[in-house]
Amino acid sequence: MLPDQLPRHVAIIMDGNGRWARKRGLPRLVGHERGISAARRAVEIFLDRGVPYLTLFALSTENLGRPKEEVEGLVHLFGSILDTELEFAQEKGIRMLHLGRLEGLPVGLQQKIKLSLKLTENNTNMSLALAFNYGGRSEILEAAKRIAKDNLSPQEITEELFSGYLSTAGLPDPDLAIRTGGEMRISNFLLWQLAYAEFYFTPVLWPDFDEREIDKALLAYSQRQRRFGVLAKDDPLR
Repeated sequence: MLPDQLPRHVAIIMDGNGRWARKRGLPRLVGHERGISAARRAVEIFLDRGVPYLTLFALSTENLGRPKEEVEGLVHLFGSILDTELEFAQEKGIRMLHLGRLEGLPVGLQQKIKLSLKLTENNTNMSLALAFNYGGRSEILEAAKRIAKDNLSPQEITEELFSGYLSTAGLPDPDLAIRTGGEMRISNFLLWQLAYAEFYFTPVLWPDFDEREIDKALLAYSQRQRRFGVLAKDDPLR
């Protein structure tokens, strides 16, 4: 696949860990552990393919309403990822970013997140954004509040300015959004940023989303004609 056929930014809703575990008679947390392994694999593959921006939806603000044991397990797992994957990120030249609220997370996890961002901020091979305790509506609402606090006039507020108030400021909007697990919705994920993304839905559960499945998604993207709301001059629909 030629470089100009690849998306610059891929965003993934990693769905299906719990169902993967249930099908095997295992606790849901085991499914999330396998999901972490799948996430590491995906990062390596997208990096190898030459995709410079990758965003992974790890935990939504709504997910915090799940059973306490599962949420505590997810928080612990995320902290473990930061412990073990920081060395990997440094080795591969990956800049780590966090999307979502730090408030409400354990203080120790907040400190780990901040440290990971600081230590990798100068890495340039890939930008990896982890959406943890993230919600799209909340992000837009917080951006609007900050704009109001800055006393900007209506005439000053443009799409570019508004984007700069989002947690993804400085990142290009995703070109390709992938959701595994068979569901066909975006679940409050990057509501502003996905306006013109190409969507790829697959029934494959996230722990099974391997190199072959990633290449299928990239191939499907390369065959799309992106219009960004307008028709190309040679489009037969004109």
